[in-house]
Amino acid sequence: MSEKILITGSSGFIGRNVLRQLLQKKYEITALIRPRTTAARIAEFTANVKFVEIDLADIAKLKAFLETNVFDIIIHIGAIRGGRNCSKTNFFNTNVNATEQLVLNAQHYNSAFIFCSSVGVFGAIPLELPANNSTKRQPDNYYHFTKIRAESIIQKHVLYGLKAAIIRPAITYGIGDFGFPHTLIKLIDKKLLYLPDTDVRIHLTDVDLLSQAFLKLTESDFTPGVAYNVADKEPVELHELANFISKELRGQPYPGKKNIDKKYFRRGEKISRFFHNELWTARFELISKSWYYDTIEAYNDLLLKSIETIPNFKAVTDWYKQSKIKK
Repeated sequence: MSEKILITGSSGFIGRNVLRQLLQKKYEITALIRPRTTAARIAEFTANVKFVEIDLADIAKLKAFLETNVFDIIIHIGAIRGGRNCSKTNFFNTNVNATEQLVLNAQHYNSAFIFCSSVGVFGAIPLELPANNSTKRQPDNYYHFTKIRAESIIQKHVLYGLKAAIIRPAITYGIGDFGFPHTLIKLIDKKLLYLPDTDVRIHLTDVDLLSQAFLKLTESDFTPGVAYNVADKEPVELHELANFISKELRGQPYPGKKNIDKKYFRRGEKISRFFHNELWTARFELISKSWYYDTIEAYNDLLLKSIETIPNFKAVTDWYKQSKIKK
């Protein structure tokens, strides 16, 4: 009999890619999706996956579902990401309380529990580089706060027998994603991106690498409580990445005149903090300060394929160019 898997977040960018990996194996898969999720977002999976409409913020409905369902593995990816216009109640219910309900189910039925956290637990900019499992946590925005709380709940239940593993991806890139990397490409394409006049090293994650990490954990007898930072093999220098993207799009390096004194980024960050705008604060920080992570344990334990951001990022620039042509 095939193992039964419950996955959340399967209509999102990371979840869709993980689900594709799981479907290559003989699992019986149930996926929780938000009510009114458009059919197009899940069309490729409907023949092989049982979809159940439950909003993770609806704790009562989630509890009722879990009371009558048992799984061998629970993969919890669903969350409200930073920058979303949601109430703190919805944020907390979705990212923390729903996690606790899934944890309680996994512990009660002795299921494996694999959680998608975020390197954001170390803050937008970690206090030490590379950030590692011992690095101090920073609840510098509400999304990061909820991920820190969720991790603490998981680790508490590990002490009482929960078999759980945590994956912390850095900012992810891949075909079909419209997050930070896509915005970076778009700004470079329009020559609207200003860069600091100092070296900045950033750490991105190819979504196929991340999906590989989830799949490896479903197939392994991991140590309960293990937590892995997952990202490409090495961080990339931001100016080098900008030049690479510009050459792919226009055949020439990104203009050097777009490098400006880093003090302007500090001012922008200060203004954003004054107005309590977490999204813009993060944008200024991610462009002007270094952020990278210790991924050695993930590569060693999970035997991940080594991926370098350059030239691997070419797949995304190619997709971006094709998307422009279709428009």
